[in-house]
Amino acid sequence: MKKILKHAGTDLRASLVVFLVALPLCLGIALGSGAPLFAGIIAGIVGGIIVGSLSGSQLSVSGPAAGLTAIVVVAIGKLPSFEAFLVCVVISGLFQVLLGVIKAGVIADYVPSAVIKGMLSAIGIILILKQLPHFAGYDASYEGDETFIQLNSENTFSSIVKSFNKFSGIALIIGSISLFTQLLWDKVLIKKHKLFTLVPAPLVVVAVSIFLNQLLTGNISFRTLTGKQMVSIPVAGTANEFISFFKIPDFSVIANPVIWTTAITLAIVASLETLLNIEAADDLDQYKRVTPTNRELKAQGIGNIISGLIGGLPLTSVVVRTSANINAGARTKMAAIMHGVLLLLAVVFLPAVLNRVPLSALAAVLVYTGYKLAKPSLFKEFWKKGFDQFMPFIITIIAIIFTDLLIGIIIGIVAGLFFVLRSNFKTSVFVVNDGNKYLFRLRKDVSFLNKPVLKNKLESVPENASIIIDATRADFIDKDIIEIINDFLEHAHLKNIKVEIKKSGYKPIHQLISGQYLAMTN
Repeated sequence: MKKILKHAGTDLRASLVVFLVALPLCLGIALGSGAPLFAGIIAGIVGGIIVGSLSGSQLSVSGPAAGLTAIVVVAIGKLPSFEAFLVCVVISGLFQVLLGVIKAGVIADYVPSAVIKGMLSAIGIILILKQLPHFAGYDASYEGDETFIQLNSENTFSSIVKSFNKFSGIALIIGSISLFTQLLWDKVLIKKHKLFTLVPAPLVVVAVSIFLNQLLTGNISFRTLTGKQMVSIPVAGTANEFISFFKIPDFSVIANPVIWTTAITLAIVASLETLLNIEAADDLDQYKRVTPTNRELKAQGIGNIISGLIGGLPLTSVVVRTSANINAGARTKMAAIMHGVLLLLAVVFLPAVLNRVPLSALAAVLVYTGYKLAKPSLFKEFWKKGFDQFMPFIITIIAIIFTDLLIGIIIGIVAGLFFVLRSNFKTSVFVVNDGNKYLFRLRKDVSFLNKPVLKNKLESVPENASIIIDATRADFIDKDIIEIINDFLEHAHLKNIKVEIKKSGYKPIHQLISGQYLAMTN
């Protein structure tokens, strides 16, 4: 309790920021999924309150995710009703709980750090690129779309080009002033006086944008903002109408094979996205706290079960919301929980007020968040770390930008694995020569991948030379490597080459033709 009270102020400010970021994304992803708009809000509320309470992560924020949109669209199209689709969400949650029980969360530990950092930078760049059209008032794609090929048949770059011709003057003015307000607040005013730290910049942006929209509408020659360019929360006239926004799953379709294939697909994709985001959140955490991944899978599973039972979309831990939470200064999980509470209170008490917020203002908030994720200093940092770290980082970024999050991550992991093997390939066999004397030092793990190098180096040793093969620093020597050494020993005398093998007397691992042993270092 002391910990919660200690950070209550910073967590509340962070929750306001995440709430403002999450609101249009919940609505946009529901729209892009072909689901009722309120289904996105339900998933956001459940992700905040339920998953936030059960999760072991202090900073992760869950809600409906863009990465699941394509799966949801296809499933809703194949099933007889949205209520039938909700059965998929419930079953996917059960599968996630099972994944947590069998400790499948260990998967996240095998993703290289360069790939995780690349994922965060890619999301930052995508936020900037994807929000530019919304910033200018061109809202053809749904808010929160992260894929390169959009559902409206455009791509990230063609959408930006079109926005130049179809921009809204009012939206552009509001977006520009909103971005300037954030920069002024964070870079100047907060440093001038501590009073400014009490109010988060995005909240100021929302207030300013509502005022500007009212001021500019009808007073200048620009077109008035349309409904598509504003936040659009369903407004209930009565309590019964509000209750009608919630849906109950239709379990009569549970025997439909589409239900089960969709549920399994949702569980796998949602779990992978969650584990990747948790790894990224822990990496950004200034206190370096480690999230128990198996507990996270169970929390996400319970969240999906509840979301499906009351009419919500499937949810995951989401990079954008989590990043906004961390950048806003969140310290504990109360920020995520309170953002869910704010979503609930907003749709109950303030829908009419929030529907006056221009999307261009919220786009400015996301553009600024994107910049924080993809700062140039991060690229410089990885360049200094060396080619083997820089390339997986860059490849991950490019792959995510031109495909989607999961495909890009898989490409990044493959690239990381390639450069690890490449590094091992280059360093496992070390050769030095001084005149007619040669030292072949086998280091770390010497596998079949090093076979061509070792073979060529041995065969290039001239006649009458002497060789020392030092295996004392090798942790493992593949049988293929032993075979190459054996083959060389068989004909070395034909070139009058003298061979000495250095080894430790501990744990013999392979016997050479000469009857000597190569051994692991003690």
